[in-house]
Amino acid sequence: MAISSTRDQLDFSHDPLSKPRPNAAVAVAAAISMLLLVGPAAAQTAPPDPGPASSTAVDHSKAGAATTLRAAIEAAWERQPENRAAALRRDAAHAQRRVASGWTPEPPALEASTRTDRLTRNNGAREYEVGVAVPLWLPGERSRSQAVADSELGSIDSRAAAARWRVAGSVRQAWWALQTARQDVQTARTRLSAAQTLSADVARRLRAGDLARADQNQAEGAVASAQAELANSLATEAAAAQALRALTGTAPAVDTQPAAEAEPSTAASLPTDHPALREIADKAETLRRSGALAQVQRRANPELTLLTTRDRGAAGEAYGQTITLGVRIPFGSDDRSRAKTSALAADLAEAEASLTVEQQRLTAELEASRARVTAARAVVQAAERRAQLARETKGFIDKSFRAGETDLPSRLRVELEAAEAERQAARASIELSHAISQWRQALGLLAD
Repeated sequence: MAISSTRDQLDFSHDPLSKPRPNAAVAVAAAISMLLLVGPAAAQTAPPDPGPASSTAVDHSKAGAATTLRAAIEAAWERQPENRAAALRRDAAHAQRRVASGWTPEPPALEASTRTDRLTRNNGAREYEVGVAVPLWLPGERSRSQAVADSELGSIDSRAAAARWRVAGSVRQAWWALQTARQDVQTARTRLSAAQTLSADVARRLRAGDLARADQNQAEGAVASAQAELANSLATEAAAAQALRALTGTAPAVDTQPAAEAEPSTAASLPTDHPALREIADKAETLRRSGALAQVQRRANPELTLLTTRDRGAAGEAYGQTITLGVRIPFGSDDRSRAKTSALAADLAEAEASLTVEQQRLTAELEASRARVTAARAVVQAAERRAQLARETKGFIDKSFRAGETDLPSRLRVELEAAEAERQAARASIELSHAISQWRQALGLLAD
């Protein structure tokens, strides 16, 4: 192997512009020297050549690969923008809560001014004024601002929980689609193995003169059909794996067994703390409290002013000092406050209507998912019964075919029916687990 590789490296192109090929003695000497230098090290360091199956396992079993449905959901949630921004939104809400708990709605302002006649008469008149303007809360504004801040803080958690629930739904769909595709691949490989075994048996009997060439062609056609089915199944599996990888960011492991989630109680109803309902309810509560706050914020905040003035009328006079205490009360604007309260009222009405619609939708989805589980369980029982009968029939026909009592077309037909029955039974089991997962999703539950 090393000598041939060396020859390939020393072999020049047949292009007339390339350099001439070295003589045979030089090539052999170079090959022997390279074997002496590289051969022992390569024998010690080169790992055994893995087969296609093992290389595929290495590609998919990377560190961090999702091995369970819960791990896949967690990996997908870690990549979501809502998860990464949640901590910053909580910090902003806590800061708003501290503002609402302060003594003033805005920070105090420093006022300073001076008055002089230096540019006019220049009689020495001077005046210096320094003061502080402190904004004041409107009646009821502070407590309602605190209520809005508390509601905003709760809304952040409910929005994050709803986003995580929606991510779980997407991951569940991709996860069970991948499990179904993998089961189809396994069934297709089993069918291909059975078709190859049958083809080899037909070829042996053809050489013995028991079967005709047409029977061999039919057997080889069955192998080709099984190969095509396996290729399609592998393509579907690859697409499903990439869809899950797009959600989780890691390649799914290939050595995992799809464990079914715990089945909820048949009496379970739609919970009031469902993530989707909580998100809308908290939004409505925030709008409701914001509307109550807007009712008292019909004007700008008043200001309390405290000033001290030091002045003199002319040069040579002693400075006098006075204290000024004042209040500034702005007038309100009905149109401005009406626009704000009307917009909040419209948003609140929309949120309350959305809550009713979403509750009805989730209730319908819950009933449908419960019905799908019941139907899937019945399908599993029927598919397993059909697969058992098909296996028994396959065994009978196989013995009859070996004894020469059954022709090859009948044998191929029974083989195909048995493979289809096995595929349907395996699929039915996956579909039941998928239906249970959808039922838990409708209830707002994450994976076990």
